[in-house]
Amino acid sequence: MTTPLKLLPLAAALFIAGCATPSAELPAPIRPPAQFKEAGPNWTVAAPSEAQDRGAWWKAFADPVLDNLVERAAANNTSIQEAAARLAQARALVRSANADRAPQIGVGASAARGAGANTANGATPATLTTAGANLSYEIDLFGRLARASDAAALDANAREALLQSTRLLVQAEVAQTYLALRAIDSERALVRETVSAYQGTLRLTQRRHQAGDIAELDVARVESELASTESEALALDRRRAELEHALAVLVGDAASSFTLGAGEWTTALPRIPAGIPATVLARRPDVSAAQSSLLAAQARVGVARAAWFPNLSLTAAGGFASPELGDLFKWSARAWGVGALLSLPIFDGGRREAGIQGAQAQLDAAAAGYRGQVLVAFKEVEDHLSALRLLQEQSQAQARAVTSAQRATVLSESRYRNGMDSQLELLDARRSELRNRRQALQVRAGQYQATVSLIRALGGDWGNPD
Repeated sequence: MTTPLKLLPLAAALFIAGCATPSAELPAPIRPPAQFKEAGPNWTVAAPSEAQDRGAWWKAFADPVLDNLVERAAANNTSIQEAAARLAQARALVRSANADRAPQIGVGASAARGAGANTANGATPATLTTAGANLSYEIDLFGRLARASDAAALDANAREALLQSTRLLVQAEVAQTYLALRAIDSERALVRETVSAYQGTLRLTQRRHQAGDIAELDVARVESELASTESEALALDRRRAELEHALAVLVGDAASSFTLGAGEWTTALPRIPAGIPATVLARRPDVSAAQSSLLAAQARVGVARAAWFPNLSLTAAGGFASPELGDLFKWSARAWGVGALLSLPIFDGGRREAGIQGAQAQLDAAAAGYRGQVLVAFKEVEDHLSALRLLQEQSQAQARAVTSAQRATVLSESRYRNGMDSQLELLDARRSELRNRRQALQVRAGQYQATVSLIRALGGDWGNPD
């Protein structure tokens, strides 16, 4: 009768094994809208364009220099390399978690010399040599090891998504920095063109002053405008140098050895196709990473709850043991054993309950983080859609302002040469033209920056999410 009683704990554990460890419930997901609010009435839910290569969104700008910079950043950017190393670390943890579910086999050998009641000759010193193998395997009765493995795999998925997010971030920063640099190049050319115009005006004013036609005050005014405009040109030079240095870091080069010559701003401005549904945000790498982290936290709640149930481990060992080294591997020196270990902590001072509460708190934090990430994703897309819409309207208005300012400068210069306008009116007309032309360049640069930001907010690819 004693044997069945001894097996009662094991039988009870096997009976309870039929009950699955309950999983923590996930919060209700955020229901995406059918389309974005800022898309406007001309946007409808339709099949998006697939003209561009999926993922290589920067090629839509049709700029070989930008393509080269993005490729260099993909190979040498330190942030991408760091994210890739963290992904490799997460995958190693997955392999480690999976190893806990497999049988553990080991071999060993030992030699010990001593005397006592357990030795063959009593108090006479003797040597005992052993060699053998052992095996252990934990039966995953309640899915603790499986859930731990699932959590590790989900963490690796999150790291993989974060690597993609880092790549997208670096690509966007390379594009925005390069486009800002090209905008600065155009603005520098415009300001230096104005400097040349002021130099011509100064020479004309000096000749008229020497001829006694005008006062020295007119010369001083032109000299002041010329020096002020030269100062603005130098400020643009400084800003360009900073952008060039930032671009060097992004592509993984030292700022001291990286140079990108000035060039014309011929980069195309892509149009995001109409009909992009809001569900495309589900493919954003950061949203995907937050979702994987949420599921991993849910799995760890199951791991913590499984701590309340028994652990069952099977063990086996076999080998040889002999007081004489020469007789160690004789058949008569063989030894073996098998066993089962069932453990169930009764009192742990609240450790297991604290573990469950901690895992639940991590799940709550991950759920809030996931929800927040989704809300931020919607906000960013709406921000950049509205920015593009308003910048387009601003660009049209600014183009009209530039046309009027250029016409005013031509008329004022003609009237000044004919003595009909004062120098102040001419300088004011040129100042207004420069201001409006620079503003037009800045609006254009804003359109490029907002386009890159929108592409990044959409996850780098506006293809069909289905």
